Amino acid sequence: MKLSTAAPWALSLAVLWPFQAHALFGDDEARKAIIELRQKVDANKQATDAAAAEAREGDAGTRRSLLELSNQIEQLRAELARLRGQNEQLAREVSELQRQQKDVQSGIDERLRQVEPLRVEYDGQTFTAAPAEKNDFEAAMAQLRKSEFQPASAAYAGFLQRYPASGYTPSVLYWLGNAQYASRAYKEAVVTHGRLVREFPAHVRTPEAMLAMANSQIELKDPRTAKRTLEDLVKVYPNSEAAAAARERLARLR
Repeated sequence: MKLSTAAPWALSLAVLWPFQAHALFGDDEARKAIIELRQKVDANKQATDAAAAEAREGDAGTRRSLLELSNQIEQLRAELARLRGQNEQLAREVSELQRQQKDVQSGIDERLRQVEPLRVEYDGQTFTAAPAEKNDFEAAMAQLRKSEFQPASAAYAGFLQRYPASGYTPSVLYWLGNAQYASRAYKEAVVTHGRLVREFPAHVRTPEAMLAMANSQIELKDPRTAKRTLEDLVKVYPNSEAAAAARERLARLR
């Protein structure tokens, strides 16, 4: 009875043992799988955290690089603005120097024009004259044309003193004598025209000066001297217009 009673229990235990053993084995595998899974999750989390940290560090580095680059750009902009300012200042200084140089050159050219001799053709003569010399002569002529005889006489006399070797001298003597004659300074006119005749006998104005001398001598009530002057004029310059006028006056003086 005892054996029969124990047999079923033993049989039941024998049947259940594989299942229990299998159940126990499955739990270990599951736990192992869970542990491995947790380890993988933890590893992935660590890797993710590390990547995130690295990314954050990379972002911070990028931000630092961008900030440094931005600062460098601002510095370059400031330097460029400074260089532009210097360039503009230099451009202004160069422009001012060029203007000053131009003014200096203009001043030099003007001074050269004031002293550089000019080529002059007057009364059939060609000569050189300083600009001031030419201006003084033309100023005296302008006064004579306005019938300002006494100021013109003074201007011609001053010219002869300032420019004793001027190419204008024969013409100045001629016009000075005429201005003196017009001012009724007959004696002075005879002296002036007489100098032209003596010093410049070949000048184109010399025959006219002799005719003017005779007129002054007539005004001085000296017809004999006037007659002799007219005769010399006809003799020395027979083909001149002044000689033709002299012949007519000689006829009247006889």
